Amino acid sequence: MSAGAPVRAPRERAGFRAPTLDGIVVCAAFAAALAMFALTERRIAGPVALSSFPLDDSWIHLHFARNLAEGYGFAYNPGVPVAGSTAPLWTIVLAGAFVLFGSEPVWAKAIGVAATVATALMTRRLAWEWTQSRGLALLAGVLTALAGPLVWGALSGMEVSLAALLVAAALVRHAAADDWGTAVLLGLGTLARPEAVLLAPLVWLAGPLTVKRTAILSGVVGACLAPWVLFNLATAGTPLPATAAAKIKGGLIGVLLSGRREPITTALFLRPLEFQVEWFRWLASMNVLLPALTVAGIWALWRRLGWRAALPAAILVLHPLGMALLAPFQAPSFQEGRYSIHLVPIAMAAGAAGLGLIARGRPLRVGIAMVLLVASLVALGPAARRHAWAVQNIESMQVRLGHWVVAHTPPDARLALNDVGAIAYVSRREVVDLIGLVTPAIIPYRREGETGVLRYLEQVCPDYLIIFPTWFPALAEMRDLFTPIHRIRLEHNTVAGGDEMVVYETPWNRWHGQQPCGDPARPSSPRGRSLRVQDAPSPSVVDVGGRPVRP
Repeated sequence: MSAGAPVRAPRERAGFRAPTLDGIVVCAAFAAALAMFALTERRIAGPVALSSFPLDDSWIHLHFARNLAEGYGFAYNPGVPVAGSTAPLWTIVLAGAFVLFGSEPVWAKAIGVAATVATALMTRRLAWEWTQSRGLALLAGVLTALAGPLVWGALSGMEVSLAALLVAAALVRHAAADDWGTAVLLGLGTLARPEAVLLAPLVWLAGPLTVKRTAILSGVVGACLAPWVLFNLATAGTPLPATAAAKIKGGLIGVLLSGRREPITTALFLRPLEFQVEWFRWLASMNVLLPALTVAGIWALWRRLGWRAALPAAILVLHPLGMALLAPFQAPSFQEGRYSIHLVPIAMAAGAAGLGLIARGRPLRVGIAMVLLVASLVALGPAARRHAWAVQNIESMQVRLGHWVVAHTPPDARLALNDVGAIAYVSRREVVDLIGLVTPAIIPYRREGETGVLRYLEQVCPDYLIIFPTWFPALAEMRDLFTPIHRIRLEHNTVAGGDEMVVYETPWNRWHGQQPCGDPARPSSPRGRSLRVQDAPSPSVVDVGGRPVRP
């Protein structure tokens, strides 16, 4: 079948007219999954507020959004614009909600829940377009509603549910041969989760390669991304945000950002294989049958609808390879698959198509569908427990430290942090990000290891240093410079970067410090104090999260 062949197979009626009851079933499935997560969270994390999140990064989005809503621009420290978000659309959506309803973190959950419900319903629609089967479409919608990563995403305060909705909607419009709608949704999806851009060339190839269609897809997607790219160039000096330069160390983008190369066997073979295996494991963690069904589904789509449907679905194989070759940071399953969740709707719709190919008779199809439902429910329990422990960790460490900072430091205190989310949001203090996500000026210093980090601290002179000692062991041991005054330790750590986080008073503390701050314009402090090279890990043995890696 040619690339330009229409996606829709002949059918008796036009449009999508499945009964409203099917939509209610999908919503009920999601409500049940949401209730399981909420009850498990209450049992493990206690009666935490509605503003509890399983990642510190969730608070980064909220901090950006609140500053934007309050008129400080896209800035982390008010008045200092910075490209510190890989999901600017999510930040803007949150800021809009804050302007309309007040700057309360609960709105992030409300939007996430709404986006996830819409994603499950949109997945049902996509599966209908691909299978023309009401039963298979309903199954895809229900399985999406029960997918642990998407339920996590609904409650996480992160952008993943919005990205999943936009990706699913883009493929629905592609199935309808709506190039303009597809292009707009792909552009917005990339602003919500940059990995979604890998879909754009596949969608372009999966249709008539005309000048008009090429201009629409490239022009509209480019127009959506242009303001973000220009802002990144103005504030971070690269087309990508500061977060990319701080995290990505390998692959093609890593070479372009830092110039650091790696063995070709690692870049082209070992890591792609590792990411591909991890990808299928992650799919299996949602439903043990899903990996096999997605592969069968791509084949079924090619046989039934041609490249126009099969090529976009092939992202399910190409996504982990693209991550590994272009911008490796963590494996596809990292933090519940936060860099991959936007593809869950495609996986579920393709899985439904695969089931239609494998199970021809109605009894067999119903039997396998029941197995799929049971497998999803079985996987939901562990996902809910992981979410609950993550919430407990962030609430007990970063959020609690934020409140401690409010109670024990002056309002104009400057904090140097390696986790800049909840502490900054709760305390509203000026922060220096030791990892570089929102302080890109530190990134060149970080390449020198802890020696460079100390040199940077001597320039900006924070009043307090709050870090995981395991991330910066040499700094933590310098008691003549950094005096520990408070610490929090997690007994069951599942998501925090270290079991213990410590607050240190620095020698530049404006209220209790003993040493004046040096001239920030100078490359080192007047005292000339720095770590000896042998005291700190070299840049070659420090990973992208800032954690020391001992050879």
